[in-house]
Amino acid sequence: MNSISRRNFIRSSALLGLVGASSPLFTSSLRAIEPIKRSGPPRFHLSLVAYSFRDLFNSKDATKRIDLFQFIDFAAEHGFDGVELTQYYFPKEVTAEYLAQLRSHAFLRGVTISGTGTGSRFAMPRGEKFDEQLRDARKRIDYAAAIGAPFVRMFSGGVAKDFNKADALKNCIAGLEECADYAGQKGIFIGLENDQGMTTTVEGTLEIIQGVKSKWLAANLDTGNFHETTDVYGDLVKLAPYAINVHFKSQIHPKGKDARPMDIQRVLKILRNVNYQGFLAVEYEGKDEPLKAAPALGKKIRKEMKA
Repeated sequence: MNSISRRNFIRSSALLGLVGASSPLFTSSLRAIEPIKRSGPPRFHLSLVAYSFRDLFNSKDATKRIDLFQFIDFAAEHGFDGVELTQYYFPKEVTAEYLAQLRSHAFLRGVTISGTGTGSRFAMPRGEKFDEQLRDARKRIDYAAAIGAPFVRMFSGGVAKDFNKADALKNCIAGLEECADYAGQKGIFIGLENDQGMTTTVEGTLEIIQGVKSKWLAANLDTGNFHETTDVYGDLVKLAPYAINVHFKSQIHPKGKDARPMDIQRVLKILRNVNYQGFLAVEYEGKDEPLKAAPALGKKIRKEMKA
């Protein structure tokens, strides 16, 4: 059954009473996620994003190269509560055995798999390339389910060459909605990251989040990715109510100004104000040695969490 037929079947079944009105899947097919309301006080856990060590995963020097098992060990040894296993660093041939070993290794090291990430691009015309993106996204969602990851980080992608922005937005929303429908059946969220492409601004990011009619798509809030605004923290305030994961950077890059250190306490206040409960995932992209800089950033954040 193709994706369109499947979604029509779900909606038709709901009308016939086969899917109750309170079913998460039924709800996700009808409306976009709203600002997330959580009971109880804010709660933060510290995670480490594999992308922080991209140069080591891709190193041509075999003596420096690491894999995700070693990454999990590193996170455990430096006191992180969780790990975000970016799928760029999965082997080319991913087997069920590999995924099972990855999941069990994290469990035995006492580290939660807080999420996973993949690339995606849907701001393009419908056709084989678009369908290829959908197939890859479903595969990546299946991998997330196998390792027990509760969300998959995705991107909008940039507008394809010679394609108008209005249609690009429409197709981007449609593609992410199909991904969210599929992920939601497995209890997995799609976290749209404010990054490049159509999400360089908070307005563009929110337009997509509010356009996707699924409660299974929310924000992967990246604290350092708003480069086209002079009010980075103001834009984080606008996106924070939709966050299901936070990528915590060491710097911000206000438009027209030099990079400057992240005001950790200010970001934590923004998250507390929306009663955020979840992972603060350290994603180090600075120029210092990540094996030292990423844990150091984690320690700073943990200290500020207790302040």
